[in-house]
Amino acid sequence: MDIATLIGQFGGFFWMIIAFVVALSVVVAIHEYGHYIVARWIGIHADVFSLGFGPILYSRFDKRGTKWQIAALPFGGYVKFAGDSNAASGVDGEAMAEVADDPVARRATMHGAPLWARALTVAAGPVFNFALSIAIFFSVLVYTGQPSDPLTVSALQALPGQETELREGDRILGIEGQQYAGFDEAVRWALTTTPPRPDILNYDIERDGEKLTVTGPFLAPARIGNIMPQSAASDAGLQRGDVITHINGDPITAFLDMKEIVESSEGAELGLTVWRDGSVEQLVLTPKRVDEPLPAGGFDTQWRIGIMNGLAFEPATETVPLGTALSSSVRQVGRIIEGSISGLGHMVTGAISTCNLSGPIGIAQTSGAMASQGAQSFMWFIAVLSTAVGLLNLFPIPALDGGHLVFYAYEAVTKRPPSDGALRILMGIGLAMVLTLMVFALGNDLFCP
Repeated sequence: MDIATLIGQFGGFFWMIIAFVVALSVVVAIHEYGHYIVARWIGIHADVFSLGFGPILYSRFDKRGTKWQIAALPFGGYVKFAGDSNAASGVDGEAMAEVADDPVARRATMHGAPLWARALTVAAGPVFNFALSIAIFFSVLVYTGQPSDPLTVSALQALPGQETELREGDRILGIEGQQYAGFDEAVRWALTTTPPRPDILNYDIERDGEKLTVTGPFLAPARIGNIMPQSAASDAGLQRGDVITHINGDPITAFLDMKEIVESSEGAELGLTVWRDGSVEQLVLTPKRVDEPLPAGGFDTQWRIGIMNGLAFEPATETVPLGTALSSSVRQVGRIIEGSISGLGHMVTGAISTCNLSGPIGIAQTSGAMASQGAQSFMWFIAVLSTAVGLLNLFPIPALDGGHLVFYAYEAVTKRPPSDGALRILMGIGLAMVLTLMVFALGNDLFCP
């Protein structure tokens, strides 16, 4: 292996680590800030706000007496409130004894505050994670817009051996004599139909107020619009904008052709002829088994190479109404939560492979891959990660926020908190469960195909 290859691999690894640390730091900072700011609003004092663990690299005290610090290990964070003995919010008996006779000082501690105040403080972390996800999805939708209606050509894409009479600004009224109600219907037709003619189609358009019929390429050629991280396509070196012209020597004219061949491959190795910016390359990849959620619930196992379709031209966009963007963003978070819970349930029952659970290595690889695809893709990944972290923290495991909420529910019912001894035992069990899950997920990163 030459020095250039080594430098390239090191650069890729360094980029992956930077992307992972940035993504995780943003998510953790928002989570912990949720705990901190809600506690401050309702009168609970924070002694320490830490990003990371281990040796302190930087710290300062604010005017409220809270120590803000950055630690050397950037893989988490915590807020230590008054009365806490540690980052896991254990009870500091000595500190609580000192304020036992001072109602005001006791009220400012985590363990002397009313039950409702403690519950709100703990729940705020996951809630802020969900809010971050919604804000990112909303911002991306507003920034990128939605395809205009009717479907309008914004920019033509280079395709091998294709000539087109379409121009930028053409409004598509119909294709091959068939009219389609907007972008979604036209794309749905293209992704589920074999081209009537493999080379060129008739487009009914409106150009400068005049209705014309011109020729153009099939709307959904075998062109790559996006690549999923940790996929067969990513491993093989495929790139956004590549056009697959042949698979195992057979010509491919539409994305549907490629999809059908991959799905019927049963995981057999496929040889691809790829057109890339005017040059032709030969690549080999092996489809991977993927468990995909179904709209009606459950999962379907398919063979996939991890690509999304690209169109023959970029569609023009228009502004998304703010209400529509907000509701779509909330629904997106809901779909992630629903899919995650369903996936975990199906893994527990053995309906799908446990390899669907990624650990820190897998998340880091995805971070780097999404960052390399641009700021928008990276922000989208941060939103998904934030939702996942918020959901994970709501699980009723003693070491997590959900476990604390269970303790508070017990206290609300019995009118007394669990004993210190029971809390220590339960927290130890919870920590062991979290560590076991982390080791299991790490094993998936190392040994799953």
